[in-house]
Amino acid sequence: MNSNKKPWPLITIYGIKERVNTNPDYQRPAVWTVAQKQMLIDSMLREYDVPKLYWRKTGTKPDRYDVVDGQQRLRAVWEFFGGSYKLPKDADHIDGEDIAGCSYELLPDEIRMKLDTYPLDVVVIDDTDEDEIREMFLRLQNGTTLRAQEKRNAYPGRMRDFVKKLSAHQFFGKVGFQNSRYTYDLIAAQLVCIELAGGPVNIKNADLNKMYKKHIDFDDKSSEAKNVNRPLSLLDKIFPEKTPELTRYNVITLYCVIAELLRQYVLDEIKNDLYRWFLNFESIKRDQEEKSEDEALPEWVSYKEKISHSTDSADSIRHRMEFMLRNLLETFPALSRKDNQRDFTHIQKITVFRRDKGVCQLGTKCDGKKLTWDDWQCDHIIPWSKGGKTTVENGQASCASCNLSKGNTL
Repeated sequence: MNSNKKPWPLITIYGIKERVNTNPDYQRPAVWTVAQKQMLIDSMLREYDVPKLYWRKTGTKPDRYDVVDGQQRLRAVWEFFGGSYKLPKDADHIDGEDIAGCSYELLPDEIRMKLDTYPLDVVVIDDTDEDEIREMFLRLQNGTTLRAQEKRNAYPGRMRDFVKKLSAHQFFGKVGFQNSRYTYDLIAAQLVCIELAGGPVNIKNADLNKMYKKHIDFDDKSSEAKNVNRPLSLLDKIFPEKTPELTRYNVITLYCVIAELLRQYVLDEIKNDLYRWFLNFESIKRDQEEKSEDEALPEWVSYKEKISHSTDSADSIRHRMEFMLRNLLETFPALSRKDNQRDFTHIQKITVFRRDKGVCQLGTKCDGKKLTWDDWQCDHIIPWSKGGKTTVENGQASCASCNLSKGNTL
């Protein structure tokens, strides 16, 4: 790595702005407020020292650069020179000249020339590779207000590349939140983390950092990579347009639900109805949220708690997934298991148990006794051996005695 530091006049830096890339893929988006930009220009006018800029040389004839550090300062200079904002209305005089509320064009000539010739130190780096630049970017940002995903975006390795590619999936164009400061990358990373774990898992920043480092050589052609793309592609088909109900936590929950459906159920039976089901689910949620805790159904109160706090914890994600999936199975009770497997899934059992209010439906050896979750059986109404399907519709709660006495009879 070679580096060369020289003072560049601001007017020169402004003159080559078309050849300077402020947004290489490890950089964060522009986040400075107008007040921060005004403060920088005011500092330069008063000849205060401003930290160095770091550029990576990427081409010649003419020279081209990527900004490694200082893009917020650079944008602020370019925008002021271009007339995008003015100095604050309460700015103090400089050398007896009034600069309050001035744009670049309206600055007094002496003051404008002082700004034009202000020397900003630029360190130009060449003869380096991508990993060295990413490492340098992270070190330069140490101690700043970079968010966790902005730092991960600068990590070297193939996991970072895969997440970046996944965040460009067209499904994200239909979600109800913006890609502010790499939010799509964050959600994409969380989905990958869930897939690698085989289901709900903690997806907090510390967990994602470990994933990026552990899977630095991640294969984007692996089964795990394909398994992440399958639910996203299906979600893209389910949602025909931008949907405000697709909040961050809902995207995570829906991904888990769709992944489970793809693993366990014959999804083609209901695929065309999933959009309508989800909107209805959200409508019920809003109705329940408008009620007091005493009036709302307890299960919806519990769900509200899980979408309000610690939404990145394994417990919260699992609770939300099971609740949403149970609602789906209640809506589509005839949904079949793949290959008509005999055993009911955990979610099917919960759905049947709740629907039957935990009471034995057979009553051949009991009087319809109240069952406990630890002591009951999920019975096929039409026996599996006689062609009965493993569906919520064909399931019923039963005590062991009644189920045993029934055998495989209708």
